[in-house]
Amino acid sequence: MSGVTRLPEGFDEAFDPLFGRAFRVARRILGDDAAAEDVAAEAMARAYAHWGKIALQPWREGWVVRVSSNLALDAVRKRSRTSSAVVDTEVEDDDVVIRLALADALSLLPRRQREVVVLRHLGGLSEAECAQALRVSPGAVKTHLHRGLAALRTRLGPVMNLEGAASHG
Repeated sequence: MSGVTRLPEGFDEAFDPLFGRAFRVARRILGDDAAAEDVAAEAMARAYAHWGKIALQPWREGWVVRVSSNLALDAVRKRSRTSSAVVDTEVEDDDVVIRLALADALSLLPRRQREVVVLRHLGGLSEAECAQALRVSPGAVKTHLHRGLAALRTRLGPVMNLEGAASHG
């Protein structure tokens, strides 16, 4: 047996598009290329570990985007805990303030609402793709999306536009 590790079938072909999607959603949340690349790499490592289960599923891309967004939100929360004093007193970068506020508000949403909002608005998936990724009906996606966005508007105020915050960077 040679020392070469074989990738699971189809993983090599799927890697670049999936990594790109994972990177883009992480970059929108984190605002930092290096951190987004780390998150995307971790998301792909998890995809590799679960490839036997997700490889042929129509929700594979959504699964990777969801993992990436969860990892990015965790990174923002971790970063804000370790530097909250600095953020409160010295933040001058509006993008950083927006990203921290958005991550905080997203973390307060119920899990399914957060997943739908992130997949739809940060991951760029259609409602049908979100439904496929989460294995729920399109109607459930619309309901969770409506409730999640309403909660974000209440928490963040009328000046906060999710599409604007998501497209920064």
